Amino acid sequence: MHKFANPARFLRISKMITPWCFFLTIVTMVAGLYWGLFIAPEDYQMGASYRIIFVHVPAAHLSEICYGFMAVASVVAIIWKHPLADQSARAAAPVGAVFTALALFTGSLWGKPTWGTYWIWDARLTSELVLLFLYFGYMAVWEAVEDRTKAARIAAIVALVGAVNLPIIKFSVDWWNTLHQPASLLRAGGAGLHPDMLWPLLTCILAFYLFFVTVVLWRIQSLIIRRQIRGLQIRLAEEERANG
Repeated sequence: MHKFANPARFLRISKMITPWCFFLTIVTMVAGLYWGLFIAPEDYQMGASYRIIFVHVPAAHLSEICYGFMAVASVVAIIWKHPLADQSARAAAPVGAVFTALALFTGSLWGKPTWGTYWIWDARLTSELVLLFLYFGYMAVWEAVEDRTKAARIAAIVALVGAVNLPIIKFSVDWWNTLHQPASLLRAGGAGLHPDMLWPLLTCILAFYLFFVTVVLWRIQSLIIRRQIRGLQIRLAEEERANG
């Protein structure tokens, strides 16, 4: 991976990949949502209200995957000093926060007709809310600490400490008595959804993955360019002081 550590090489490669990711994101997102919202049959118990899973499940899934990505990038930054690892984690944080907020919002909309309330301090919902605060805390570190090296180190520690919450989110429905339904996709015995519902859901999940890759690549490119501009400004300021 060190061959991608060079920012110029990364920019060159990512700029070739990003348009294709963007195109595939649009195609799979439109196909998945249309398939799930208009073609998939209604659920025999929940009727059409179940269709929110085609947004809720991918968003909830990516909220955890995104934070896991940040934690892995933080480990790489701390141990191997990969120059793009901190930038990758920083680029992913706002995207993960949006996924988490979307998961909480759509979950609340689903909870009203199912549980009779928009919110309950259920183990899964509460741990997902904690995840949103962890995203906010991580982003706040980058904004509050002016020294970029120090900010990267503190943010990496926050990401690693917060990763403890990921298995809690994942297994909360198994560890505690919770209203949230257990896993329907990754479980022993196979998926618990009919293929007419499963395939559009998998398509939506793929679309969310592609969206994540596309936006994170864009954000990393932006951060690299901003860092290069800042470095150039510092060098110009030093040259002016030396000449002046």
